[in-house]
Amino acid sequence: MSRYVVFSHGKESGPWGTKIVALAEIARALGWHVESINYQGMDDAADRVAKLKAAAHLVGPRPVLVGSSMGGHVATAASIDLQAQGLFLMAPAFFMPGYEALTPRPHTCPIEIAHGWDDEIVPVENSIRWARQQRATLHLLNTDHRMQDCLVELCGLFREFLMARGAAEV
Repeated sequence: MSRYVVFSHGKESGPWGTKIVALAEIARALGWHVESINYQGMDDAADRVAKLKAAAHLVGPRPVLVGSSMGGHVATAASIDLQAQGLFLMAPAFFMPGYEALTPRPHTCPIEIAHGWDDEIVPVENSIRWARQQRATLHLLNTDHRMQDCLVELCGLFREFLMARGAAEV
């Protein structure tokens, strides 16, 4: 059975930014197929969610969804319809001012969040709150929103997350 990882990038980045490229290499090395949806030019989160759901034909059943910042919101919002087997979220844009009521509920699946203590875009408290509500695993890292200086640590967390999903599927 094929296994798929689908990446959703943040508002100001692209489908093959530094983090996604590094995480995609790990996924491929572990035998996963990789897709990264291009949301450039789409500012509305609901439009991005619709695009992710429409792209479901590109992947097999029960993908692992990975999202960064707004992409974390998008991946989570699509997780129920796509029957995600896991969510790996990096500084997800949850409980943002003026949009608190739009914070999505996830599919019942394993969820891990990595968030930087020094995030200047999405307050770390938002992930702490959401992780507590959802009983998600939360990794707090000594980094900022972009997480560029902790890429090795982030890749290690993602490798472990995928290895657990692979073992659960066998």
